[in-house]
Amino acid sequence: PDLAAALRELRAQYEALAARNLQAAEDWYRARCARLHERAARSQEAVRASRREAGECRRQLQARLVEMESLRGAHQSLERQLQELEERHNAEAAGLQDTIGQLEDDLRNTKNEMARHLREYQDLLNVKMALDIEIAAYR
Repeated sequence: PDLAAALRELRAQYEALAARNLQAAEDWYRARCARLHERAARSQEAVRASRREAGECRRQLQARLVEMESLRGAHQSLERQLQELEERHNAEAAGLQDTIGQLEDDLRNTKNEMARHLREYQDLLNVKMALDIEIAAYR
């Protein structure tokens, strides 16, 4: 009878110890789960923040790409305008060079004509002087 009572007492102690160990394991498990849930919540928030940031970066990238395409179009337009202006300027410069050449030719021709007229005037003046002298001599 004492052995049965001792076994019951041992059994009760082991069951109490097992219950405490089970309770401790459950407490540890609950604490661990709570920490993991807390970490998961923080991680989910970090993932959401990262997704928001990635979305914002995508929007900014898209805006920059649109802006870049717009600037590229403006640049091409300005390049075309510059090329047209250079072509027009070159055409005007060539026209002005032609005009200058014609004016120089006209000036040379006019100088030659003036020199010829001056020689003719001198010849006529010499003839007049000779005639004046002859008229004076006959008087």
